[in-house]
Parts: sequence; C-alpha cells; structure tokens
Amino acid sequence: MKSKALFHYKKTSRLIIRPLALHDFENWRQAYSSQNTPQNEWDESNWKDSELTLKKFKEQLKLQLKLRSQDKTYAWGVFRKDDGVLIGLVDLMDISRGLFQNAYLGYRIFNNFWNQGYATEACQAVLTMAFKELKLHRIEAGISPSNKSSLKVAKRIGLRKEGRSPRRLYIDKKWQDMILFAATSEDFGLHFRFVKK
Repeated sequence: MKSKALFHYKKTSRLIIRPLALHDFENWRQAYSSQNTPQNEWDESNWKDSELTLKKFKEQLKLQLKLRSQDKTYAWGVFRKDDGVLIGLVDLMDISRGLFQNAYLGYRIFNNFWNQGYATEACQAVLTMAFKELKLHRIEAGISPSNKSSLKVAKRIGLRKEGRSPRRLYIDKKWQDMILFAATSEDFGLHFRFVKK
C-alpha cells in the first residue's frame, strides 16, 4: 500500500514535522554534532565527522524514501517553526498491514532541546498522521523501565500501559525488558474501517 502521506508533513503550534530533504544536510550535520554530553544511558553522543558526510546523508535519505514507498517505515524530522532548526526525529516503524494494521512509535529529541515539551508535541502530531492519514489501527511503543522521561511522554500522548515484556530487545549485549504502551484509533475517537484488498 502506498500512502497519500508519502511526503506528508504536519504543523503544530511550535513545530513542523516532515521527511528530511537534501537541503537539510547542514541542519542535520549541526544537530548531530552540537549536542550536550549524553544525559543518560539512552542518550547518544555527538557523531564523528566521518558519519556526518553528504554521502552518508544522501544514503539515509535514499533508505528513508525506499521504506516510505514500501509502507514499512515513515521517518520525520522535527523542526522548530520559528527558526527551522532540526531538533529531533520521530518514526513509525515495522508497519504491519493485513489483520494487524500496526506500527511502532520511536522518537528522539536532541538533548540540547530537552524539557521543553517538544517530544510530546511531535509524537501527538505523528499519532494523528498514523490514524488519520496512514489509516493504522494500533500504535505501540516499547520503553525501558529506566527511561523515566519516555515513560512520561507515552502517558502524556495518550498511550495506555499494557505491561512489562521480559527480555524483549537485545541491547548492549543483553536482553532487556520493555514496558509496552499502545493506543488504537478508537482511543482517539476515530472508527477504524477495515477494507479488504
């Protein structure tokens, strides 16, 4: 299924959420090279110069376009509306159609923009796109029990806690538990109409 939202973007009061484009290269390079030192185990440090080349950026854009066109993953950059600065990313990943109509929500706000409500604002916009434009029925998020900030975001954006999933992901050479959160279109007042292909 090729979605109408292939290149769609969303505006909020402070943000523009849209796919990255070639003209975003300098913005992208700046975002990944000007962060504060990592703030917790889930935070990333700045990328090396060798990872921030135009060639690498073009490869990333090509992969994102391919995954969008295959309806597998939708990746959006999160830009501040007032100055156009790239402050983070939001993804809908591992999309499963058929009887499931499901995707996983992932997001990252660069740590020099934390504690300003950007993650909540961006994720709420992407949930709207997921249910209204991509016509998904269910969105899930798996969050580490130690990632307190992400647990708060999940609750703020209307995901319900479904329970702990033991040894769900292999991270840092060990299996780690995740707390599962989810929402369906009905939770947002939208009736899901299943259409057989």
